[in-house]
Amino acid sequence: MDLFSAMRVGGSGLAAQRARLNVAAENLANANTTQTPEGGPYRAKRVVLHSQPGQGPSDFDRMLQVGNSGTKPTEVGVTNIVEDDSDPRKVYDPSHPDANDQGFVAMPNVDTATQMTDLMEASRNYRANTLTVKAAREMAMHALQISK
Repeated sequence: MDLFSAMRVGGSGLAAQRARLNVAAENLANANTTQTPEGGPYRAKRVVLHSQPGQGPSDFDRMLQVGNSGTKPTEVGVTNIVEDDSDPRKVYDPSHPDANDQGFVAMPNVDTATQMTDLMEASRNYRANTLTVKAAREMAMHALQISK
């Protein structure tokens, strides 16, 4: 893989992890939302990722790299953001305005511990991808210094 492909792959990783961060933040923000415009409690969401073939090296990239295998790098992309279809949690709170006749409130199916774990994992993966892009950029800059 050439340096510019490494930057593209790292960039696709950054976009994917940013989507995971946004969804985890949305889930945590709505962990107690009992009414949505669609009706009923908020439903937790999750990001579905997929691998996709990259663009492959350009002619300039091939000139910089000796022994290019010609394989296209694999990037990551967001396939979809799906709602969790598990049942809402039932919490007994007869004083809540959204309580049913038995005094139970349908609460979002957001597990705070799972969301915090996802948030930390996405954050660490995002950092790893930034380091990848930074390393590839520095290597490209060093290659440009050869001619000086």
